Amino acid sequence: MRILLLLVVVAPLLAGCSDGRPKRYKVSGKVVIDGQPMKAGLVQVLPEGNRPAAGAVAEDGTFTLGSYELNDGVVPGTHKVAVNGAEPMGPTKTKWYAPPQYRFANSSGLTMTVEEDRDDVVIEIDTGGPKPFQPFIEIKGRGGDASSDTIF
Repeated sequence: MRILLLLVVVAPLLAGCSDGRPKRYKVSGKVVIDGQPMKAGLVQVLPEGNRPAAGAVAEDGTFTLGSYELNDGVVPGTHKVAVNGAEPMGPTKTKWYAPPQYRFANSSGLTMTVEEDRDDVVIEIDTGGPKPFQPFIEIKGRGGDASSDTIF
């Protein structure tokens, strides 16, 4: 009986402090658009077959990623990345801090390789347009139609 009790108490200690979830590495960095920090938005990392990771972009362009909990990291591998630079300003208005095509991993062209803890990731977006990128406000048409006007 004592041996069984000892195994029940000691076995979890020998197993380590795993939370039962996939291995993750802590990742933080900065989003830069045309050489300037992106002022707001969300970075999403989309591992194939695993839980996505996300982190809010602060005013200085910095972010920290989390998959299950705030800032707990990303599973290892090379993953597609989306940068959503949209800030809702009401039911029909959105302020864009990055071109809208970057909000989808399949159209952003961005990837991230995670092999260890990192605090030096730089996600660079080159818009190919006038520098630096100027945030703009999109106003969607009233009545829910797809038309929109863009104000620079």
